[in-house]
Amino acid sequence: MAEARDLDLVCVAPNAPVPVCKFMDYSKYMYTLQKKAREAKKNQKIVSVKEIRLTPVISIGDFETKLKAGIKFLQGGDKLKVTLTFNRRARMLNTNPDFSMLTKYIDAVSEYANVERQPVLEGKNISATLAPKKK
Repeated sequence: MAEARDLDLVCVAPNAPVPVCKFMDYSKYMYTLQKKAREAKKNQKIVSVKEIRLTPVISIGDFETKLKAGIKFLQGGDKLKVTLTFNRRARMLNTNPDFSMLTKYIDAVSEYANVERQPVLEGKNISATLAPKKK
């Protein structure tokens, strides 16, 4: 019957209790599946992680510049990793590291981001991950 209609006989559900077959143009069917896959791949959003590095003694102007850059990354849909780096041994000898610069930065971008990972001490760095807010 399929040959009489110039179509292919395709088994749609071979594992069903009663196997289901269908008359269709198989090459056209495969073409539409590939086209849907290409469309889905084209529309997906790849999220990248951008990093901003701060130090405890950063100047106000540099802080503002890094704040603007972070807001731009978040508005672009990227995640943001904010790292507070202790670059001197004297600062690292302090047993209670100062989170104030990092918390100040997180408070400043709180309008644009949610904290995905709270600030954590990792060796000489304290880092936190921020995700853009859903619109």
